[in-house]
Amino acid sequence: MENNRNLFITIILSVVILAAWQIFYIGPKIEAEKQAQIEQQATQQTETAAETPATTTEAGGTAPQAGTAPVMSETAADTAAESAGRITIDTPALTGSINLRGARFDDLKLKQYRETIKKDSPIVTLLQPAADPNGYFGEYGYIGVDGAPAADTVWQAPDGATLTQDSPVELTYTAPNGLVFKRTVSVDDKYMFQIKDSVTNSSGAAVALQQYGRVTRYSKPEKPPIYVLHEGLIGVTGDEGLTEIKYTKIEKEGEVKPGKSTDGWLGITDKYWAVTVIPEDGKSFQPHYAYYTEGRTRYQSDFLTDPVTINAGDTAQFDNLFFAGAKISTLLDGYKEKYNIRLFEKLIDWGWFFFITRPMFQLIDFLYHFLGNFGLAILATTVIVKAVFFPLANMSYASMARMKVVQPKMAEIKEKFGDDREKMQKAMMELYKTEKINPVAGCWPMLIQIPVFFSLYKVIYITIEMRQAPFFGWIQDLSAPDPSHVLNLFGLLPYDPSAIPVFGTFLAIGVWPLIMGITMFLQMRMNPTPPDPTQAMIFTWMPLIFMFMLSSFPAGLVIYWAWNNTLSIIQQGIIMKRNGAKIELFDNLKGLFGGKKKADAAK
Repeated sequence: MENNRNLFITIILSVVILAAWQIFYIGPKIEAEKQAQIEQQATQQTETAAETPATTTEAGGTAPQAGTAPVMSETAADTAAESAGRITIDTPALTGSINLRGARFDDLKLKQYRETIKKDSPIVTLLQPAADPNGYFGEYGYIGVDGAPAADTVWQAPDGATLTQDSPVELTYTAPNGLVFKRTVSVDDKYMFQIKDSVTNSSGAAVALQQYGRVTRYSKPEKPPIYVLHEGLIGVTGDEGLTEIKYTKIEKEGEVKPGKSTDGWLGITDKYWAVTVIPEDGKSFQPHYAYYTEGRTRYQSDFLTDPVTINAGDTAQFDNLFFAGAKISTLLDGYKEKYNIRLFEKLIDWGWFFFITRPMFQLIDFLYHFLGNFGLAILATTVIVKAVFFPLANMSYASMARMKVVQPKMAEIKEKFGDDREKMQKAMMELYKTEKINPVAGCWPMLIQIPVFFSLYKVIYITIEMRQAPFFGWIQDLSAPDPSHVLNLFGLLPYDPSAIPVFGTFLAIGVWPLIMGITMFLQMRMNPTPPDPTQAMIFTWMPLIFMFMLSSFPAGLVIYWAWNNTLSIIQQGIIMKRNGAKIELFDNLKGLFGGKKKADAAK
């Protein structure tokens, strides 16, 4: 039965490995090739410039679809858009500008983040003008009345105005029919903008306005997302709640139109960054997600409010929020509470097992602020997880140790009953009951480790707090693979193992994957070698397979696994000694390196 249990565990691990390889490597590789073909086709299209709403404005166009934000048609007026002028943005976290044409947020960089770990690396660019091949922007506008400010409207601003966390800017626009629009834009010291509009009706007749907000993007991320992470269109609205639409899905469906809502948000998210429009809470609006192919292909998340009637001489208020920046967990939680933004923390893809993943992150983040290093926080988290599950692991290892002690009795039962499997199983069950042994207890430490492993992988991969977080020595980014290469003697041999076609990913073995492989090897050698030749072969080669497979995983995850193996070896050794069971490690090593005959002689 013990052999069957070992085989069962081996099969489970093998399936997990193959599935992980398919998900984390083969799938993204195929998607990357597909993405390259799409981008190549996109570059062959005629690149026109800024867009304007397809409404009855000076730029012309068609009426919007009923109940959705206006479909934006292309124009060739990007140079004119740039000549409209800009308002500088300068805060502790942001630098960039607001385009006065459309009052559009289309130039934004994140001061506190760099593209790579190099000190002279450029800071991260988030938003770019529509004329750029990677155009990406957000804006608010109006439809329903001729001349209402939209994408092609030039707003007026005071000369030399600069938007800072302490100094809002005021924009104005007067429509030909007498409507007066005033927009006050303010920003905090992070990534949240407030847009407060007032519309005074001086036209002499009642008007009905609808406000729209949109986030538009002309290109996808250079690296396609892996299975465990959502990148693309996203929002929380209405009864549907969280809506996540991958780029590939919206390309197939063209558009997604959930039911109306009176609260929520929507936008586009990347691995670490996001841009969202947040409609005024309590006012009805229609959310909408789309992929447009006319002219330049583009992706868009937008909303359109219900008509608001403004009588002659009256003034209406429109208050909205605009988020553009890093997805910092505590920051999103703070915005959620401050502005009553429903499920705003869902901008971070915690996954289906968020009830494990998020507490895991919160523990690591707490320990980081105490220890000052995310690597040390991961090591401390491993110790805490071990302590939490110590009773279960103790029971498991103790049961395994007692099973080793009664091996002679088990051998006697097998010899006594021979081929009568029914009587042999019954006798075995009686033995287990008498000796208080749980024959499946040995599975629990491994089964517990799997969800913890994947939750930690998720935390390390998706949270910006772990991005470019250093450990010690050569590990300067725990979210990236170990950069050292054992197989070229750390650069002494004149070749790069990772550059070898097909097998390069496997051959890029770093020091920490090697340490992990050794600790896994030692942990498995704590148990007797299975008598079955097939199981014995798997038993021998499993650590090597894991070492190569995990070499491309984030270094933080490999460090966790190596440290967890080390603690398991110590824990299992103490429990086995306490229960009088022989520790098989040294005999197994002798049998492996000194030959089977010497091991048999030693026994």
